[in-house]
Amino acid sequence: MTWAGLIIALVGALGYAVGAALQQYEAVAEGASFRLVRRRRWWIGGIIGFTGACLHAVALSLAPLVAVQPISVATLVFAVPLAAFMYGRRPYRAEILGSIAVAVGLLWLMLLVPEHNVTPRLSSGAALGFIAVIGLIVLVTQLIATRVHGPNKALLLSVGAGVVTASVSTFVRVVGGGMQGDWGRLLHWFTLAVPVLLVCAVVLLQRSYAVGYFGIAYAGVQVIDPITSVLAGALLLGEPLPTSPSTAIPALLASALTI
Repeated sequence: MTWAGLIIALVGALGYAVGAALQQYEAVAEGASFRLVRRRRWWIGGIIGFTGACLHAVALSLAPLVAVQPISVATLVFAVPLAAFMYGRRPYRAEILGSIAVAVGLLWLMLLVPEHNVTPRLSSGAALGFIAVIGLIVLVTQLIATRVHGPNKALLLSVGAGVVTASVSTFVRVVGGGMQGDWGRLLHWFTLAVPVLLVCAVVLLQRSYAVGYFGIAYAGVQVIDPITSVLAGALLLGEPLPTSPSTAIPALLASALTI
């Protein structure tokens, strides 16, 4: 079943990359506004991306996370060339090399994170504090982004989108991992926080895409999302991080490669 999961994850990664490239093309043309909902291509991109995300969830039910997650991160290598193709040009060498470096660095870093079987627990106070920190990061990046232009603006906006996307993953992890077969545990405000944060993430993603530097925006999200998720898991949910020299040093090297 592991190979089936890996194949499904690869198809899902391709779908997510195609969806992101399509939505970025429309976001640049129309801006991050409600006009996007009238664009057929934007909806097609959203449906394809959502399908890719669903396939990723299916893959996780068939194969271990440490095998599926690296394939998911590889969407960066697919998405940047696709976006360049849509604009009728070949991807620049810097885009290709940068995408590969980020993907390899993240895969390396994710594989060094220890496995765990801890049931996630998060108090309401800690959750509210987490949301406040995420909101502060978004506010600061949005304010600074209004004063810069070009790739710097795309990068700042992608940081905000990445941390919110990570917050969605964190709450999904708490809600899904904490159910343990008890559907009554879904009756919690954490469950309602997931769609609200998801909508915020989509809006912030479109704003970062609309700047026009898709490679930078997409890479920024792909870097910030998993790193924020791992930190949230370690600080809030008690999940382990690499601490021994045999794993900590490679983790630092992987982080340097990613940056």
